[in-house]
Parts: sequence; C-alpha cells; structure tokens
Amino acid sequence: MFRWYVINTYSGHENKVKTNLEHRIVSMNQGPRFRRVVVPTEQVIETKDGQKVQTEKRVLPGYVLVNMDLDDDAWGVVKNTPGVTGFVGAGNSPVPLSQPEVDRILRTGTAIGERQRAQVEFSLGESVKVTSGPLSDFDGEIVDVQADAQKLKVLVDIFERQVPVELAFDQVKKLD
Repeated sequence: MFRWYVINTYSGHENKVKTNLEHRIVSMNQGPRFRRVVVPTEQVIETKDGQKVQTEKRVLPGYVLVNMDLDDDAWGVVKNTPGVTGFVGAGNSPVPLSQPEVDRILRTGTAIGERQRAQVEFSLGESVKVTSGPLSDFDGEIVDVQADAQKLKVLVDIFERQVPVELAFDQVKKLD
C-alpha cells in the first residue's frame, strides 16, 4: 500500500537527495514501489534593496517526502541513498504521514491562487531611506510594520518635525 514517509537528510542537501533517490529508483528497477519524491517548498516574496523578489523557500529544511509502497527492498533503496540519515519514525520502523498532514504540507507549494507569504526584512526602530514618492531621499525610523499589507509606518523629519508616513515595503531601503 502506497503511503507518504518522511526522510531525514543533511540540511541543504534536500534537492541532491531527491535527485539521487530518483536515479537509484530507476537504476535499481524499483519504479513500481515509488510514486513521488518531493522537497516541499513555497513561494515567498522578499523585499531586497527596495525591490520585490520572488524566491522559493523549503517548508521543511532537512526533510524530503516520499510516496512509496514500503517493503525491505524499497527501504534499502532509500536508506542507502547518499545524504539520507534515515526515516522519521519510532525506532527502526518508519511511521507514515496521515492524509491531512500530507495535504497540509504539499498544499503550501502547490495550491492554485494561494496568497504568497511576504518575508519581512524590516523591524521596529530601524533606520530607512525613502526611495520613491514625494518624500524620496528622506530618512526615517520605522515605528510600525504591517507585514500582511506590506506597509511600514515611518517617522520622517520634515521641517524639523517627525511626521508619521505610511509607505510600502518597496518604497524604502535599509540604511547601513
């Protein structure tokens, strides 16, 4: 019976383990015992130097999911793959994931129309420079971060007074 299992890998080697495992499955004629090998990822929008950049982040660093029919041969193929440190489970027996767990993990990277999560690089009290809009080239201090709306409230010195201004993440950049 095909079930989802979690493989523990060296952190940062998830994609290499996926490639090695897929190659071993083919070369050892174990294709009928395996359906999918997945490195769970999600799309994240980061703001770097005032520019929005879409990147892919691993949801579970150090882990790879495998949909397989577990038997001794399949277990050996996975266990002896370079970079694999073992299965997640109690003792020597791998514990399969429940279907709700699989759905929750895999949905993070594959749901259609899913709202992308913004990665906040700004924190309270940080100094920033306004890069666009009527206040460009003014410096200010962050007093509020609204990650969901991708907005900041910044105190900007105008005519020797600190004025609170609401700005988008892409309208400012950090001062070094």
